[in-house]
Amino acid sequence: MSNQTTMTEFLLLGFSDIWELQILHVLVFLVIYLAALVGNLLIFMAIAFDHHLHTPMYFFLMNLSIVDLGSISVTIPKSMANSLMNTKSISYAGCVAQVFFLLFLLGADFSLLTIMAYDRYVAICQPLHYEAIMNSRTCVQLAAGSWISGILCSMLHTGNTFALTFCGGNMVDQFFCEIPQLLKLTCSDSYLSEVGFLVFSVCLVLGFFVFIIVSYVQIFKSVLRIPSEQGRHKAFSTCLPHLAVVSLFIFTGLFAYLKPTSSSPSALDLVMAVLYSMVPPMMNPIIYSMKNKEIKAALRRLTAC
Repeated sequence: MSNQTTMTEFLLLGFSDIWELQILHVLVFLVIYLAALVGNLLIFMAIAFDHHLHTPMYFFLMNLSIVDLGSISVTIPKSMANSLMNTKSISYAGCVAQVFFLLFLLGADFSLLTIMAYDRYVAICQPLHYEAIMNSRTCVQLAAGSWISGILCSMLHTGNTFALTFCGGNMVDQFFCEIPQLLKLTCSDSYLSEVGFLVFSVCLVLGFFVFIIVSYVQIFKSVLRIPSEQGRHKAFSTCLPHLAVVSLFIFTGLFAYLKPTSSSPSALDLVMAVLYSMVPPMMNPIIYSMKNKEIKAALRRLTAC
């Protein structure tokens, strides 16, 4: 397979050649997938069908659930299917689709997490102006902006990556098509343009992360001034889990995309990929529903119907 025109498929990294371990891989991934699927679907349905939750915070959370449903469905099913069928192959078009949709959904995910930090900042630090600032039109525009930014980011990186010539074989050292691993298969220095785009995107992500941190610093300052201990507890219980998910998502993702790739598969690369692509979609429903009385009440009303 000397170049892009003859490349018809890629080979993904398998977790093991032993049948029993392949089945274990399928079972573990199936549990993670079902947990994310059920959790995000419940949150989506609770918010969509309960008018009590038609507020900016829950509107963004509903969008986040949709994004999480999509992002975890891009990688896990194909990996499980390959293990069950004892194969490693993914078509060229399938690899392009994986890269496009994963980057699109991860980009939208990060944008929504940034917007949710801003929403919490306005709600806690400027409560008297909250309804004026976070009106329905603004919320729709912010959500639409997150989806559009994800599409644009994905189009840029996907188009730039697959415009390159692949001549380093077709073995991708990851359980899904990931850009850093694909760049290892390109010829000479033709991949440097995509590396430049990745560095630019990373700088952009770090800029937004600084914005999130500044927002939370202001939030924590305001929370510490709340006289009621119950009020402080409620604010911290809302913000700290959100900050934890954002930090996990950003740092594992940046590590995966900035770490120099090795010539052989690395267990660390695999762990980082699992952490940024699978853990946040699974954890978000738990974080946003376990201690959320409004979500619990909405789910009870939903199941009682």
